[in-house]
Amino acid sequence: MSRLKEQYQNEIVDAMIKKFGYKNIMEVPKLEKIVVNMGVGEAKENAKLLESAIKDMETITGQKAIATKAKNSVANFKIREGMAIGCKTTLRGKKMYEFMDRLINLALPRVRDFRGVNPNAFDGRGNYALGIKEQIIFPEIEYDKVDKIRGMDVIFVTTAKTDEEARELLAQFNMPFAK
Repeated sequence: MSRLKEQYQNEIVDAMIKKFGYKNIMEVPKLEKIVVNMGVGEAKENAKLLESAIKDMETITGQKAIATKAKNSVANFKIREGMAIGCKTTLRGKKMYEFMDRLINLALPRVRDFRGVNPNAFDGRGNYALGIKEQIIFPEIEYDKVDKIRGMDVIFVTTAKTDEEARELLAQFNMPFAK
């Protein structure tokens, strides 16, 4: 069992019950999934860029990434409907906890001038979105083999009803929120 899942079951559930006064253990919010998304706008000219982005994402998450396609045409961006313009991966279960562990303890401290993540990036329904500017903060990525530095979005989907509950849940997982 992963270290974070063990921590959730042994410490976080009790702390959340104490703080919010849940009557049932099933009311305690939990992490449902983590969605990692990378937009590759330049893929419209060069399909190789999308392939390298997918390869990087698979290296980072340890799971197969799928290409995302444009939902509608945008003439100003020279994008047609159905064109591949990004990639994403949805992590659940053991891989989700392993990725979160690596993100919080290895990758985020490697960010230049890191002062913590934005504590206000919640969506009102208990989900948290985190933007990462460079994929090279992950130790799995070899700097010499990177063709272009790309950013990505990491979305933490929880079963929390409010942002306050989700913020407390992520804080219990040692998410480094800025003060």
